[in-house]
Amino acid sequence: MADQDPVFQIQRVYLKEASLEQPNSPAILLEQEQPSVDIQIGVEAVPVAEGIYEVAVTATVQTKVKDKTVFLVEAKQAGIFEIRNLAQEQMGPIMGIACPQIVYPYLRGNVADLIQRGGFPPVHLSEINFQAMYEQQQNDAAANNGALPQ
Repeated sequence: MADQDPVFQIQRVYLKEASLEQPNSPAILLEQEQPSVDIQIGVEAVPVAEGIYEVAVTATVQTKVKDKTVFLVEAKQAGIFEIRNLAQEQMGPIMGIACPQIVYPYLRGNVADLIQRGGFPPVHLSEINFQAMYEQQQNDAAANNGALPQ
């Protein structure tokens, strides 16, 4: 019954999208005030083909001095995963926890590199507990739908 064995394989990890904007340069670069930094992280998973899924982690890093943007970085790191012969209740945690944990280190490096190439000290994204993030999303969805989390 080798055809029924669970399969989890990384097919590819790639930078799907990246942008850096410095809308107020060069004037903002002369400011002496420390900028505030806002970081947003998101995860999405979509089926690509039978047993093949794309899981992407998105980071948005925005720094501001007062109300003016110093820089805005948006990056999406994705992976293509072959996932077969798993119970349906295992699919959510695999795509919401395991896959993002594989993709995220690449995103961290690319974001730091992009910011540094823009002429700024790199911003190193902190480690993320994707299990806690997934569980929070499940609880939020359950609260909004009045249903129990899976």
